[in-house]
Amino acid sequence: MAIRSIITIPDAILRETSKTVETVDDEVRALANDMLETMYAAPGIGLAAVQIGVLRRLIVMDAQKGDEKGKSPVVLINPEILAHGDTPRVHEEGCLSIPQMYAEVERPALVRVRYVDVEGKQQERDFSDLEATLVQHEIDHLEGRLFIDHLSRLKRTLLIRKYHKLQRERAKADVL
Repeated sequence: MAIRSIITIPDAILRETSKTVETVDDEVRALANDMLETMYAAPGIGLAAVQIGVLRRLIVMDAQKGDEKGKSPVVLINPEILAHGDTPRVHEEGCLSIPQMYAEVERPALVRVRYVDVEGKQQERDFSDLEATLVQHEIDHLEGRLFIDHLSRLKRTLLIRKYHKLQRERAKADVL
């Protein structure tokens, strides 16, 4: 297992559509393990393969991160949302590819997802509340979408400006 570098905006790869994983093999399982290690080290609660520069339809998540229950990693290969509930849920989202930036995003509070597990078996699972938000956020990455795309144009522009300002300030501090 290895900790990989996380790609941040404005890298164009984050806007690309990820490709289907054709076969679940040791290489895919090793990638999933690297992604989990990277996610925990960041620290974060979700990561898509594209965020480490790999355009494959693979996400990892752990909504229990930091909880007294311990780690509860979930690996989803080729995930797709089959259905969603009618009840919305607003959550303040952040993203490892847009560090230290947060905004409230409304998404369905319940989703049913079909995916392939690390053993190569097709599964279906219902995700609710934080896990529903998380799985939708990560699947968005596979489609080249970021959480900021769910914001109004004005909010998105302000958040990106704030991010770039923070990056410039960090760069100045590193020089000094």
